Amino acid sequence: MEPLYQQTHKQVHEIQSHMGHLETADKQSVHLVEKEIQASIDQVFGRLERLEILSSKEPPNKRQNAKLRVDQLKYDTQHLQTALRNFQHRRYAREQQERQREELLSRNFTTNGTQKKILDIANTLGLSNTVMRLIEKRAFQDKYLMIGGMLLTCVVMVLVVQYLT
Repeated sequence: MEPLYQQTHKQVHEIQSHMGHLETADKQSVHLVEKEIQASIDQVFGRLERLEILSSKEPPNKRQNAKLRVDQLKYDTQHLQTALRNFQHRRYAREQQERQREELLSRNFTTNGTQKKILDIANTLGLSNTVMRLIEKRAFQDKYLMIGGMLLTCVVMVLVVQYLT
């Protein structure tokens, strides 16, 4: 049992050092490093199962200590597995943000996209271009009417405040 434990313990430390390399790896090799780490973690879990079986066959006076050592290795390996998953999740989110950013930067924006769609819908409904121009003119006039009303309201409010104070 002791040689298998030492090999597994050594492999857990190697995985920990590979996790450090994972942060500094470039985009092309990060997938390879992740696969290597995952394969090593899977191998350690297999060894841990054998170690659990062997620890239960130890003499009673050594059994408790052997189980504690195996449980500690199992905890460390589970922690490494979780750290790998967290790294993969962060990498996936970062890659998705980069794709979305590139998509937004490469998108062509048009200033009259909405107006063209409204005209197409109006043509479909059978409205003539003169009616559409009248609607646009009315919208333009309504905008100035609204701004004028807002200014008039502000002036009245200022006069009321001055008159009452």
